[in-house]
Amino acid sequence: MEKIDLDYLRMWIGKSRRDEDVISCRHARLLAATLDYPAPEKIIAGEILPPLWHWTFFLEGVPTQELGNDGHPARGGFMPPVALPNRMWAGGRVSFLSPVCIGATVHKQSSILSVDHKVGKSGDLVFVTVLHELMSAQGDLLIREEQDLVYKGSAPHGQQSTSAPAAAISSQFTRKYTPTSTTLFRYSALTFNGHRIHYDVDYCREREGYQNLVIHGPLNATMLAGYAEEISGCRLSSFSYRGLSPALLGNSITIHADILDGCITLNAVLDDGAICMRAEAFTEQGSRLRPNE
Repeated sequence: MEKIDLDYLRMWIGKSRRDEDVISCRHARLLAATLDYPAPEKIIAGEILPPLWHWTFFLEGVPTQELGNDGHPARGGFMPPVALPNRMWAGGRVSFLSPVCIGATVHKQSSILSVDHKVGKSGDLVFVTVLHELMSAQGDLLIREEQDLVYKGSAPHGQQSTSAPAAAISSQFTRKYTPTSTTLFRYSALTFNGHRIHYDVDYCREREGYQNLVIHGPLNATMLAGYAEEISGCRLSSFSYRGLSPALLGNSITIHADILDGCITLNAVLDDGAICMRAEAFTEQGSRLRPNE
C-alpha cells in the first residue's frame, strides 16, 4: 500500500467550486415516493424542502471513463487523491438557517476544510471534511453543512467490521422501516451515486468485504432527520449525525428518538441491536413545521 503523504493531500485544503440548481418539484416528488413520505401533497412549488433532501440536487455527472473502479469520480480533481481504495460518508453537521423552497434557484459553494490521517484497527484512515454552503439567488445563506468522508483500505472477503450488538434501547418514539434493493436503486438514481456497494453485490463481497449491499448512510440520515421533524412538529435548526457501523440490505432499521428541551436524540438500530447511526437534532423554538399552521 502506498504511504499516506499527508502534506501533499493537505494542498487540497481551501480548494473550492461553485454550482447552481433549481429545486425541481418533479425530482422532490420522486424522492417522496422513494421514502414513502407521509405528506406527498406538500411537495409542491413554494413549500419548504424537507430536511436533507437537498442532497438529491447539485448532482455531479462525469463521463464513464472518468470514474474509478468503485463507481465514484476518479480522485484528484476537487477531492484530494487519497490512495486508499474505499470511501464512505462518515457523518456531518448541518445548520438550517433559512428555508430552501421547492421551485427556487439555489447556489452552492463547496470547499475542502480539512484532511487528517489516523491509524485504526484496520489500518490507515484519511478523513476529509468538506464545507457546503447553499445560498438563495439574493445571496442569503440557507444551509451551512460540513460533511466528513473517510477513506480506508480494503477488507478481506466478508470481513468488514461491524459494531457489537447494543443493549436494548428504550425511547419515547420508535419507527421501523425496511429498505429494499429497489429503495437502494431509486436512491442511487436520484442522487446519481455510482458507488457500487449499493447495487453490485459481487463487488461488495469481493472488493470491499461486505456480505451484502450497503444501505446508503445519507438515506438513513434523511430518515432520521425527517422523523425528528415529524415528532417535534417544528422545523429543524440543526442536525448532526455519525455512522457507527454499516447497515446492510436485509436489515430492518428501527429509529429510536427522545425529545428533551428542543433537543432530539436519535439512534438507527439494526435487527441485531447494533446502532448503525446516531444523530442529534435541534428545532427552531416556536417555529411550527408549516408556516401556515
